[in-house]
Order: sequence, then C-alpha cells, then structure tokens
Amino acid sequence: MDRPPHTARGDIGRRVAARRLQLDLSRQDVALRAGAAPGYIQYVEEQSATPGIGFLLRLADALETTVQELTGGTVDLPGGLGRAARGARMAELDETECRALLGDHGVGRVALNDGDGPVVLPVNYQVVDGEVMFSTGESSPLAGAAGTQIAFETDHIDDAFSKGWSVLLVGTVRVVEDEARRLRETAYSAPWAGEGREHVMVLVPRRITGRRIVVDDAPGDAG
Repeated sequence: MDRPPHTARGDIGRRVAARRLQLDLSRQDVALRAGAAPGYIQYVEEQSATPGIGFLLRLADALETTVQELTGGTVDLPGGLGRAARGARMAELDETECRALLGDHGVGRVALNDGDGPVVLPVNYQVVDGEVMFSTGESSPLAGAAGTQIAFETDHIDDAFSKGWSVLLVGTVRVVEDEARRLRETAYSAPWAGEGREHVMVLVPRRITGRRIVVDDAPGDAG
C-alpha cells in the first residue's frame, strides 16, 4: 500500500502520507482524485516539496481534509474550532461500527478516580483480542486503578465539515504480568510520552457505545 520510506523529509509529505494511509488510499487513488501524476504524489510524500496553493487545495480535497491540516497550521489548536454545520444530527453507532473506528491502535483518553477526584489522561492504546492495552508508569494513576472500573474514549473531529465521532468503552482494567514484555514488543508504538512506562494494563470492556455527528451535505454522509 505505497508506504512511505522512513527517509521522508518534509512536514507536508509526512502529513499527506499519514492522511492517505488513514483513508486506505494508494498514491494512484490520490493522484486520480487530485488530477496529478502518481509520481508527483510520491515526490510530495518523500521530498521537501513546496506545492503551490492550487495543487494543495486539490490535494486537501482528495484527502478529505484542509490545507491548514496538511501544512500544520492547526497542529497546536484544539479540535472543534469550526462553526456547527446546519442540519447536523447525532447518530448512535453499534458495537461493530465502534470497533471499526477504534481500529487496532491510536491515541485516546482514560477517565478514572485517583482518590483526589476524577482525572482524564491521554494514552497510546493497542487493541489485542478485543481488549484495550496501555503502557504506563508503575506509580501512575492508571496503574493505581487496577481492578477498578474506568472509561476509555477516543474520537475524531473534522473541522472542515463540522462533524466527527466518538467511541466510549467502560470496563475493568487489570495488570498484565505474564505477557507484558511480549505485548510491549509487539505494540505498534512506544508511548509518545517517553520511557519509563513499562507497566502494562488491559481494559476488558463490558460496554461499548459510540456516536457520530452526521452532516447530510458533507462528503461521505449523503443519505
């Protein structure tokens, strides 16, 4: 699936490649949508390219995003700054849809009570046999929540079309000891927050729910 090499140098190229893979598109697919040659899509992904605004607009449309997102203009801004769309409505997601959106890895948030009140913590997660795995520090609030009920949430905000989705899992979190090393070694990524997070926790969901904001005239939501 045209995965970019690790030598990709430009920030725009990295964002284009990441978004393309997120949409499960080949370079040929993106080229056809953007009216460009597949070789130029490869060049943008792998070199320090500076495409013109006309091509960036077509590329952003092909990748169902915005020029600001591709160029990193929103990297330090919270999601949801756009105005609410007219005619938006909320749709409940079934468990199959929730698991599809959850995927097999990503970044989400855990909500728990650490004794001094509720806390919400960002975490890298991995889905293993239907359960959600986190690596954390041995003295972290998440490690201290072993054996208790916690909530885990992940979501996506599309500012361009004022829509998005969220998935919520609730269940008991437990410590993994026997297979901790194997799970860490097979994880997609080490924790973004850095080293010292060798404590492996697994959430066994007893409830999975989700909601999506639907905008009928936005791409992908017609009907």
